[in-house]
Amino acid sequence: MSRVALVTGGSRGIGAAISKELKEAGYTVAATYAGNDEKAAAFTAETGIKTYKWNVGSYDDSAAGLAKVEEELGPIDIIVANAGITRDAPFHKMTKEQWKEVIDTNLTGVFNTVHPVWPGMRERKFGRVVVISSINGQKGQFGQVNYAATKAGDLGIVKSLAQEGARFNITANAICPGYIATEMVMAVPEKVREAIIGQIPTGRLGEPEEIARCVKFLVADDAQFVNGSTVSANGAQFFV
Repeated sequence: MSRVALVTGGSRGIGAAISKELKEAGYTVAATYAGNDEKAAAFTAETGIKTYKWNVGSYDDSAAGLAKVEEELGPIDIIVANAGITRDAPFHKMTKEQWKEVIDTNLTGVFNTVHPVWPGMRERKFGRVVVISSINGQKGQFGQVNYAATKAGDLGIVKSLAQEGARFNITANAICPGYIATEMVMAVPEKVREAIIGQIPTGRLGEPEEIARCVKFLVADDAQFVNGSTVSANGAQFFV
């Protein structure tokens, strides 16, 4: 029986690439989404990957959704916490609602996704947790105090989980993508996109599939010794 992998925000962008990559690698994949029923249905029709709708910012919704996935597909062995939102604004104009929405989804959402399945991973003595952070969690970004704070916090989560899970054969790692050619990035004005690319020594945007291949490596059964690490996939734009 193949291992079950859950990818939050797994029907679009980087998450969709991860879901597809893991399915091709032989995992049983479930993808979550927050609101776009039409695109989620199209994704399932295209890939055969089951999609589940819930708000990762709610612990109760997440626990119920995770229980449903396990009832239908089996115990969850792999979590890829990819769901994330932006609510950008300069700090002096940022509202408390913009702060809270991003914290609830990008940071608390990781807790809500991992915490309900963590006991099962400990009992089975196997688990893989990958959190999709961001280059902006490493270096900060103008107008993204809320987003950068969550993505930096995600790095603290994996470093701590790695220490707690190691003796149970559970690993927790983070990936910090740079600028990736997703719908969101491709939608920005061409001049802005060109300016971004000008800051990347590789001379191009990353592809979602490149992040997906990083995930595939980290969740493998034989990747146990890579634990608490941060993989920077940014085309040499930023070094830690």
